[in-house]
Amino acid sequence: MIPKDPLIIAVDFDGTIVEDAYPKVGSPKIFAVETLLELQKDGHRLILWTYRYGERLEEAVAFCQGKGIKFYAVNKNYPEEKFEGKVSRKINADIFIDDRNLGGMLGWGEIYKIIKDNPNAEIAKKKKKGFWKF
Repeated sequence: MIPKDPLIIAVDFDGTIVEDAYPKVGSPKIFAVETLLELQKDGHRLILWTYRYGERLEEAVAFCQGKGIKFYAVNKNYPEEKFEGKVSRKINADIFIDDRNLGGMLGWGEIYKIIKDNPNAEIAKKKKKGFWKF
């Protein structure tokens, strides 16, 4: 099923898709690959957003491609964007999945459930509240 409003989902690599073993590629986190494949199948745009660059970034992309995960973009907002820097910077996405979230990383099953059940309602609710209104 392709959602009415597909999301742009930025995903970190080390500690999020794989166990943190930088500079090596760690073992896949439980359900990470399966969840990303489902999100991809559901029509969401996945962006790999990681500190890695150069050869280390190529290893991360190759790892994901080997698992069937195809990113819309890597360390940029869209495939055609030109960025010559070596350090990644903030990108535009509806959702960021990162092991360094405030409060820690949710399990991949829970992440998928939140996105699948009603992602746009959750995002809209958080945007309406604003940063300081809990």
